[in-house]
Parts: sequence; structure tokens; C-alpha cells
Amino acid sequence: MTGLGERLEALREERWGMLADLVFAIVWVTLVDVIFRFLEGPQWAYYLFMLAGIIAYFGFFASLDLARSEQ
Repeated sequence: MTGLGERLEALREERWGMLADLVFAIVWVTLVDVIFRFLEGPQWAYYLFMLAGIIAYFGFFASLDLARSEQ
């Protein structure tokens, strides 16, 4: 089990990455929720779009890393 100090240190090191993860998650879930409230789509499609957010997350940040490495 890691101590509180180690966790705080890890949080300080990864601050912007964790913030980007949080913002992406909040924006994705909000967009999907607003779209499905407006369209009144089926429940299975709602969950499918939420699952697609995981794929979108990894795809977005992988392409971002690739673009940074090519510069």
C-alpha cells in the first residue's frame, strides 16, 4: 500500500495529464447525455456511446502523442 505522500507526489507529477483525463471524461459524458436526452434514443445505444468514449479517449490521446513525437 502506498502512503499518502507518495500519492500526492504522483498527483503533482501527473497533474496536467490527470486534468486532461478528467476534462475529456466530463465533456464526453455530458455530450452523450445531452444528445440522448434530446433525441430520446434507446438505452442500449446510450451505453454503446458511453463505451465508445473509452475508445475515443485512447484514440485521441494516442494521436496526440504521435503528433508530438513527429515534431
